[in-house]
Amino acid sequence: MNNWKIKLSIFINYFLFAILLNSVGTVILQVQNTYGITESSAAILEAFKDLSIAFVSFLVASYITRIGYKNSMLLALLIVTVACLGMPLVNQFWMTKLLFAAVGASFALIKVSVYATIGLVVKDKSEHISLMNFIESFFMIGIMSSYFIFGAFIDDTNPQSDTWVHVYYLLAGLAVLAFLLLFTTPVDESSIQKSNDEKSMGGFSEMFQLIIVPVVLVFVASAFIYVLIEQSIMSWLPTFNSKVLHLPSTLSIQMASILAASTAIGRFLAGVVLKKVKWLTVLISCIVLAGALVLLALPLAQNLGSEPITGWGNAPLVAFIFPMIGLVIAPIYPAINSVILSSLPTRQHGVMSGLIVIFSALGGTTGSLITGYIFEHYGGQSAFYFSLIPMALLIICLMFFNKLSVKGN
Repeated sequence: MNNWKIKLSIFINYFLFAILLNSVGTVILQVQNTYGITESSAAILEAFKDLSIAFVSFLVASYITRIGYKNSMLLALLIVTVACLGMPLVNQFWMTKLLFAAVGASFALIKVSVYATIGLVVKDKSEHISLMNFIESFFMIGIMSSYFIFGAFIDDTNPQSDTWVHVYYLLAGLAVLAFLLLFTTPVDESSIQKSNDEKSMGGFSEMFQLIIVPVVLVFVASAFIYVLIEQSIMSWLPTFNSKVLHLPSTLSIQMASILAASTAIGRFLAGVVLKKVKWLTVLISCIVLAGALVLLALPLAQNLGSEPITGWGNAPLVAFIFPMIGLVIAPIYPAINSVILSSLPTRQHGVMSGLIVIFSALGGTTGSLITGYIFEHYGGQSAFYFSLIPMALLIICLMFFNKLSVKGN
């Protein structure tokens, strides 16, 4: 099997979906301006994205090996191509909901397939955790790119303008290219198909049997809490920049790219560090540093002065410092995913990947809805201070997760 070509295909697909999925923060800001939507109403876009991810993951995770990893990814790319073309043609808020539902459903197919495919192309646990971090870092590069791609289509002189929806023509074109690349990439799934023939998968029952295993139960709690933290910050950072720091819309979106860039760097470095340092030590240190950064950076958002902000040169210091939280929370998600996946037989990776996607999606929706509510009623600073609570809970979960994973081995 030509592993380098498979890895390249995974990277390209993840890059595209990073742009589509994590444009939700940008779109949340833009639908408020273009369609006159409130903060709490705009927050529902996260639910359309994440609940469709969870629903489709639940349906397909136990049967993904029968559908085929490659076939699942091709179907996902076809769906998002159609959805992206529909966005500028319809240009209504309801279409935005439908778009994110389609993107979420497609990403469920992509992520379950990608996570399961990794097990086919790596040799051992250390290579697994390293590749997982590199793939997730490339995902963050896609997120970072999305801020500038969307920013190029936004008209700051007319905040109510709908020119930003034209970006979806470009994204539809990228989806077509990704489809063609994957279509021409051979993926040998014979070992998984053979395993299924020898030991038939139990459908939904195997998923339920897996989730009641203590180590898996603590893992899904950890994944849920982590994504709650990440998405509550990522989805609302453009709105925070605009409404709290008073940056222009385009600059608000572009400066949110600092979070994606710092997260990409953090995951890239983690791919190296986690080969040498125990994962629990790294992750606990990262969470403590993240909490310290919240307490140090957010007070800088007060008393900013009345001078108009026109660009990166006179943006407030907090707009640069707070997004650096991505650097320290970056290693958490891919590391815990790798620990749980590498502890299971390869034939169970599809089912476990489905559970990862489901609970990650539920965590993202919960985080965004809570943050949107706090943002609207108590302000942007209070919304981000809220992240300290799940950070404390995550430390506790990781300690239990480590004990149970050690016992399992």
